[in-house]
Amino acid sequence: MPISPDSAAVTTTTARRGLTLPPWKGVKPIPLLISISIGLIFRFAVPRPHRVSAQGWQLLALFLTTIAGLILSPLPVGGWAFACLTLAVLTKTLTFSAAFSAFTNEVIWLIVCSFFLSRGFIKTGLGDRVAMLFVRWLGKNTLGLSYGLVLSEALISPAMPSTTARAGGIFLPIIKSLASSADSHPKDESSRKLGAYLVQSQLQASCNSSALFLTAAAQNLLCIKLAEGLGVKISSRWVTWLKVSCFPSIIALLATPIIVYKIYPPETKKTPDAPMMARRKMEEMGPMKSGEWVMLGTMLLMVALWVAGDSIGVASVVTAMVGLSLLLIFGVLEWDDCLSEKSAWDTLTWFGVLVGMATQLSSLGVISWMSDAVAAFLKSHSVNWSGAFFILQAAYFFIHYLFAGQTAHVAALYSAFLGMHLASKVPSLFAALALAYNTNLNGALTHYSSGQAAVYFGGGFVELRDAFKLGIIMAVINIVIWGLVGAAWWKILGLY
Repeated sequence: MPISPDSAAVTTTTARRGLTLPPWKGVKPIPLLISISIGLIFRFAVPRPHRVSAQGWQLLALFLTTIAGLILSPLPVGGWAFACLTLAVLTKTLTFSAAFSAFTNEVIWLIVCSFFLSRGFIKTGLGDRVAMLFVRWLGKNTLGLSYGLVLSEALISPAMPSTTARAGGIFLPIIKSLASSADSHPKDESSRKLGAYLVQSQLQASCNSSALFLTAAAQNLLCIKLAEGLGVKISSRWVTWLKVSCFPSIIALLATPIIVYKIYPPETKKTPDAPMMARRKMEEMGPMKSGEWVMLGTMLLMVALWVAGDSIGVASVVTAMVGLSLLLIFGVLEWDDCLSEKSAWDTLTWFGVLVGMATQLSSLGVISWMSDAVAAFLKSHSVNWSGAFFILQAAYFFIHYLFAGQTAHVAALYSAFLGMHLASKVPSLFAALALAYNTNLNGALTHYSSGQAAVYFGGGFVELRDAFKLGIIMAVINIVIWGLVGAAWWKILGLY
């Protein structure tokens, strides 16, 4: 029986489809090659200093490979970190117990719990209610609207320790609704009417709200833990953090909306519909539900325990565990909510790897060698401790252009830079806290510099060139505010 031309065509197409390989879902070859090459070149081409053991040098090479992979992404972050940790164990650079020792670190579990607590704010709608309340009070014009959103974020930040969750779960959806009511839409010329300004104002202000409270951002907790690992004594951590940060952070927070308003002005100046929209939204939500009351009570309890924790012997991670347990017991969260929080478990994996490697580098003397080498170089050029402080702080800030995220930046560089400060005779508490605040201020430098930056940029209101331009302008303004106000306040407090 002869085959028709149409049948032949179908057969040929089917055969071709059968020979087609499925799309590759594994590692990206070029980023993999570059990441591994960086480690190999460092390991075998760079002479090892006498002060550093062969094990320490090999671990440093693996650490550089890990960091390069976090930047270039040959695999998703968690997968790449796990592969590098496996390589460290396989090559006997680390023992199994040393490699996984950081997974019992209390700060890592505090960060994991923070993801779950943030979900409680979003699930109950308490975060939306607080934001709508401020919009109703202050939202008659665009500037007041921005202040309403900024202040509401600052209010909930101490008990919602994920800036990314605040951005994606609460404030970007609200901004989209407000912008839509003003006929301002993403990826459109109308975005400059309202949406672009609100996004940039909220993003830039989030850097200061995250720096205000110790528990407002995950990277703050990690900074304190790493600082204490280098011998920096911090008493009453939550209170000390707030006491040192309050003046520069609040002034910068209040200045941000009006500064962005001047340099990136919205086309819409009046927003009479915003308070009415907030009122309708609150009417739809109805009176506070039982879940919201439990969430509010849990938040107040946690803040009280964080404030008084050191004096009554309750660690920060225990406070977070108590808060999460209460939400589970009262049914505000279900365990399935925790299991589905992929970001938390992903962070546990790659964060644990980075913290473990950084801790082992310190134990093997690599961090002290690097710190002493930089300190000796600065001293040879007659740079005193104040000059070293400014040079190191600036380098730490602007090197963030190479990092897609703040926690990765901290895990990779905080210990090394703090060690350089200490070796240069910078007062220890002053150096540790300044670096930690610095970590927050660079969160809006680019559209990839933090989780919240990626969320807000993904909203589609801001063009890429504007994100970079406003990032550097506001970075300089924040540095000036913190440099002037902070320096005066910290001198009064006796930090230096």
